[in-house]
Amino acid sequence: MSDVFSPEVSDRICKHMNDDHASAIALYAKAFGGVVDVTAAKMLAIDAAGMDLAVQTATTETSLRVPFDHVLQDSEDAHQTLIAMVKQARVQPG
Repeated sequence: MSDVFSPEVSDRICKHMNDDHASAIALYAKAFGGVVDVTAAKMLAIDAAGMDLAVQTATTETSLRVPFDHVLQDSEDAHQTLIAMVKQARVQPG
C-alpha cells in the first residue's frame, strides 16, 4: 500500500509530528541539522527526500532542510524512518 507524498499526506504527517512529537523535531534539528541551541522546532513539510523544519534558537529563527538517508517509499516508510532517526539522535553525543 504505497501512497504519494501529496500535500495532504505531508500536512497530515506534519500535524501529527508538531502536535505530538515536538521534542523529536527539535532533536532532528540538533542531530541532523547541526543547530545546537534549538529552543523550538516545527515540521513544515515532508517529502520522499527529506523534511523542512522551522527552527528557533534564543536569537534567531531559520529554515532547515534535513535529508533522509534513502528515498522514502510511502508514509509507513516515513513513520519508520522518523522513529529510527529520533533513536539515532538520542544516542549521539551532545
